[in-house]
Amino acid sequence: MSASSLLDKNKLDEIIQSYDGEKSYLIAMLQKVQEIYKYLPEEAMTYIGSKVEGLSPATVFGVATFYAQFSLEPKGKYEIKVCDGTACHVRGSMPVLEAVKKKIQLQNGKMTTENGMFSLETVSCLGACSLAPAMVINGKIYPKMTPDAVEIVIDTILKENV
Repeated sequence: MSASSLLDKNKLDEIIQSYDGEKSYLIAMLQKVQEIYKYLPEEAMTYIGSKVEGLSPATVFGVATFYAQFSLEPKGKYEIKVCDGTACHVRGSMPVLEAVKKKIQLQNGKMTTENGMFSLETVSCLGACSLAPAMVINGKIYPKMTPDAVEIVIDTILKENV
């Protein structure tokens, strides 16, 4: 099933109307769309660009690609963020990152698993330097991570989803 067949234009219209169709609220609109779909479907960006006065699909794409908070690819049910800021890096974030990649079996440089269960990204800072190395999964912080701890955390998530 393609993403466009999953697109609910009524929901997009609700989002646009909730911001009075004002182009100055484009980022907030895109945040709402991403909240619903876990990424920004191309058709949704085109739709917003054609419906909001003063915008074009190209402008919407430009904003979506400029800001790192937006994803043009679907994300997994569980979004894993491994910090690689200075404190985390010095305390071993790279072995933690490699352990996550191995555990969730990421293939060929992809950042989302084939089954859509997990997405992985490296972030510059989580603002949790005293907890380094830190990892966040769907907003929950996991402090002082180790490769062994990664195994336990991911196994727990997998058990919850059987």
